[in-house]
Amino acid sequence: MTEVAIPALIEQMLEPGFYPHPVKEPIQLIQTHVSYVLLTGDFAYKVKKPVNFGFLDYSTLAKRSHFCQEELRLNQRGAAELYLQVLPITLEGDKYLLNGEGDAVEYVLTMQQFPDGALLSEMFAAGTLQESHMQELGKVVAEYHVRAEINDYIQSFGEVQQVRSAIDENYQQTMKYIGVAQTQEQFEKTKQYTDDFFATRPELFASRIQGKLIRECHGDLHLRNIALWHDKILVFDCIEFNEPFRFVDVMYDVAFTVMDLEARQSRELGNVFLNTYVEQTGDWEGLQVLPLYLSRQAYVRAKVTSFLLDDPGVPETVKEEAAQTAAAYYKQAWEYTQPRTGKLILMSGLSGSGKSTTARQLAKQLGGIQIRSDAVRKHLVGIPLMQRGGDEVYSAEMTEKTYHRLIELGVLLAAQGFVVILDAKFDKQKWRELAIAQAQSHNLPLEIIHCTAPVEVIQERLHQRQGDIADATADLLTSQMQQAEAFSEAEKPYVKIWDTVN
Repeated sequence: MTEVAIPALIEQMLEPGFYPHPVKEPIQLIQTHVSYVLLTGDFAYKVKKPVNFGFLDYSTLAKRSHFCQEELRLNQRGAAELYLQVLPITLEGDKYLLNGEGDAVEYVLTMQQFPDGALLSEMFAAGTLQESHMQELGKVVAEYHVRAEINDYIQSFGEVQQVRSAIDENYQQTMKYIGVAQTQEQFEKTKQYTDDFFATRPELFASRIQGKLIRECHGDLHLRNIALWHDKILVFDCIEFNEPFRFVDVMYDVAFTVMDLEARQSRELGNVFLNTYVEQTGDWEGLQVLPLYLSRQAYVRAKVTSFLLDDPGVPETVKEEAAQTAAAYYKQAWEYTQPRTGKLILMSGLSGSGKSTTARQLAKQLGGIQIRSDAVRKHLVGIPLMQRGGDEVYSAEMTEKTYHRLIELGVLLAAQGFVVILDAKFDKQKWRELAIAQAQSHNLPLEIIHCTAPVEVIQERLHQRQGDIADATADLLTSQMQQAEAFSEAEKPYVKIWDTVN
């Protein structure tokens, strides 16, 4: 088999006659450090470069063939519409042929080309990325993870030593950029945080393995690898070349998207995505590892950007910009490791009083975690969130379990620095008193926000409600009003009345 001189092939691939279909001229070439991508109008063609970076090895034709097939296979999970087939390239004399006869000298991945502006990164830059997109993305990624491959081998990558080795490698590879793109203090404090996390929380990593939450994930889930095409969100270009980058905790993927949005100064969109995802999966405990992975993802972006500073082919002006970008990422990675003061906020009020809308707004403003009783209840029962619950879902026993779980989650996360908004009626003194007692025993600030609205407004809202996980209807209002227990004198100092109409 003949190894191909890649540039000569690419020159021919830039010619319209190379393809068996019409092309949009001029054919556009995009290069990364590992591949060439040629955009022809309706189709994109991706050729892997014969490089070996240790963590990625495309150095032989056999390896490039294998990883083309892996890229095609793995990306069927999130973007089957885009990934079409792998084709051989042959050589006759000095002419390269797409899908020709004879021995292959190269392989190309063929893809459907989506239009400019479809990437979420482009939509963000254009100001068209909305909260509704983030909610849909949360659902898409949750479903992606539910379907993701899982076995004992994949699970082994969740062990502390495996997780730690990749993070420690980042520190080793970036020591030379201390004083260039990050300070000594930032480096030491970021590393100290992860050292302490691994040393003091082995049971947390064990619980993630036990919960089957180490899966074959995407591995590189930032906005440039997510597109909106034909009104559908597609996640593409997952990691095909390195198992440790793909066999990861589901929160590793989630952290990449949140970090990317926060790097773009859009914490609110990141919050909407995060809250949607954890509500869909019920994996609120997973938020305990989120700061570790947020820091890791920011740090790895800093590292990759720093590598440009060593490339003699990169102009000085580009290096200056890269140094600034890397510095911002190093700072972001350090900021994720800083201690935060947690807080518990209890929502209170009748169904339809505006609790969830208020809680959602508060979560965005405060960077908080909104935990809705409707979601907790349905996860406990094991029914889909959008499925209407029967009498067994709303029994006294299930209500008891739901409130205990809500408060347990709230205290767990608030004790680790999260602002947690428990979104439920909290219409009984016993639940409010339990939450207050738990907050006091853990030295957590607590606030109760009691939402109010005129009865006729509440009735209208409940009549209009659709496409939501809440099952309460207007005919329950009278019984809810009769059963609600007034705030005691001991509770009143915690209470803030919130008029959701004015």
